[in-house]
Amino acid sequence: MGLLERRKIKELQDVTFPERTAELAEICGGEIAYEVDWDSFASDLEGLNFLDNLSCHRTNMALRQICVDDMGKDAVCDVLARILLKNVPSKADIRISFENGVLEMHCAYALRTDGMFSDTEIRDVLLGGL
Repeated sequence: MGLLERRKIKELQDVTFPERTAELAEICGGEIAYEVDWDSFASDLEGLNFLDNLSCHRTNMALRQICVDDMGKDAVCDVLARILLKNVPSKADIRISFENGVLEMHCAYALRTDGMFSDTEIRDVLLGGL
């Protein structure tokens, strides 16, 4: 892992993820943790540059659609405990699941929008588990 990757990870850990986690708490009315498999980004600066927009922003937008009222907020807070993000090398490796309180997304971040899940796809996976 080079200097640029380490700097970007520090920025994400110190600035971006605390902001996104606070935004999640505001949207859902409870604390939900983002967890990142940082090792999967070890040599992928391009992927690190798109992590926030392709996963955090999209997930928060999906949750805004679900948490429009107290019933939606309660359902999310009762079931969703954490969001796990992992970088994968190709579109063939992407996947999304929601089991045992964990929304897990494996995205090919360096592929930008070709390696991600849309707000609607994320919302539908979450709704299927609520």
